[in-house]
Amino acid sequence: MSFEELWQLLYDHGASAKKYEGTKNYWLTLTPQQREQVSTSISSKLAAGKFVQYDPIRAIRENTPKNAEPTNYNGKALPDEPVVIARWKGVWGTYTESDVQKYHMEKRT
Repeated sequence: MSFEELWQLLYDHGASAKKYEGTKNYWLTLTPQQREQVSTSISSKLAAGKFVQYDPIRAIRENTPKNAEPTNYNGKALPDEPVVIARWKGVWGTYTESDVQKYHMEKRT
């Protein structure tokens, strides 16, 4: 869904036209995946008659999925998949190979 389509949903739900530029600028800070998830979440809630904030920026924030982080298995039971030593946010730890690929982590060889 494009920003214009989402904006129309939010506007029809009570968003102020004065919030258009700020909302568009905030929208542009989201990744394409987050934009899709926000659009799906907001349109589904409105279609089901559920509450969505009238403040469009707050509505987007509340429907933006939180950034997941990889699981560091140091001191934890190991999963049923191969693990490697990798760095996440400057700290070395034990992570699954799939997380290393997904989060583009530096792997120790």
